[in-house]
Amino acid sequence: MRRWTAEPQPNAADVGAIADVLRAGGVVLLPTDTIYGLHAVATDERAIARVAAMKGRDATKPFVVIGASMQQLQDIGVEVPEGAREVLQSLWPAPLTAILPLRLPVAASRGASTLAVRVPDLEWLRALAAICGPLASTSANLSGEPPIETPEMLSYGIQTTIDGILDVGPLSGEPSVIVDFTGDATKITREGDAAFTQKVWKTLRKTL
Repeated sequence: MRRWTAEPQPNAADVGAIADVLRAGGVVLLPTDTIYGLHAVATDERAIARVAAMKGRDATKPFVVIGASMQQLQDIGVEVPEGAREVLQSLWPAPLTAILPLRLPVAASRGASTLAVRVPDLEWLRALAAICGPLASTSANLSGEPPIETPEMLSYGIQTTIDGILDVGPLSGEPSVIVDFTGDATKITREGDAAFTQKVWKTLRKTL
């Protein structure tokens, strides 16, 4: 297992090395703009299956996917309706996860016709996705356990099976806001940071 320690963020060489691990089918613990999570290339069936096994995840439950840009997410089949496009262009990159239609399933969607996607508010993480493609991202804690705020909180089982850890110190971010754009009415299905959630509400009211 590779381990990188970088505060507050990795340098370009580290990003390149992490990308190499991911492109080889690896699973890496990475900090996001919320908390630490497990990551694998979103279109890699074997890597996605490994993440699901680590989490003990139901075979049909999809993963959130993070991308370098809206265009990169569209390139793997995500559809962005016009109303959603205006909202997301004004807010991304940000801790905002959008549920959007999917033209064709990808490994991370686990057969679903929609996909939860985000362009994260971390420049280095967007750079990583630009190198190796959109990444499936999921919380690293097992069911019933607290969110992973430091790599030391990882379960022993996951620590011994993942291929890399990027440690940037403790994190305690709020979860991302989730907005569902797939129904008859756009709705917020999960709130995050209070101030940012209010910003999302205001943007939705203005544009939809």
